[in-house]
Amino acid sequence: MRTGAILKELQEALLDGKKDEVEYLIERSLASGIPTSEILNQGLIVGMEKVGTLFKKNKFFIPEVLVAARAMNAGLAKLEPFLVKDKVEPKGLVVIGTVKGDLHDIGKNLVAMMLRGAGFKVLDLGNDVSAEKFVESARAHNASVVGLSALLTTTMIQMGNVVEALRDSGLSTPVIIGGAPVTQEYAEEIKAEGYAPDAASAVEEVRRLVKV
Repeated sequence: MRTGAILKELQEALLDGKKDEVEYLIERSLASGIPTSEILNQGLIVGMEKVGTLFKKNKFFIPEVLVAARAMNAGLAKLEPFLVKDKVEPKGLVVIGTVKGDLHDIGKNLVAMMLRGAGFKVLDLGNDVSAEKFVESARAHNASVVGLSALLTTTMIQMGNVVEALRDSGLSTPVIIGGAPVTQEYAEEIKAEGYAPDAASAVEEVRRLVKV
């Protein structure tokens, strides 16, 4: 089977959330001699881009996106050792977390999965993350972007504290924010460089900030 046909099959299996088939097609692609970078970029990443487009058009909903993202994660886990061996670099590293006082993480987890599917390395700090922890992690891992999530209006204010802490520490790492109560206006108010209303938009914003 031609390279293009195998990778198209991989995209379709990912769209359908068929985890076992995605893993099988990764193995088959590797056995066929398709370069690992091509499997990643033309298979998994293009597949997740299609998922993001369908999500933005309201043709896919969160359950379908989660199933596709889990299939993508399984494929990535299978492919990762070969990417490392072939020295295929991620597009950047994103430190992500839900801000201090907020325990919600479904949206943040979805963004993290879609970022991985878009070729980024993601350091997920979890929820209830302090400004100091964001600063420490961004510095230690030379983050390309810091992503902040909040679902409560009472915890939104922590986002401004994180931006301030990053700048006070001398880091110019761009910050992207999101979550149900968050708006573009609030992002501008706290001087965050990016805002995303949903997971697919978050990937686009991170790409814009990292310039890839």
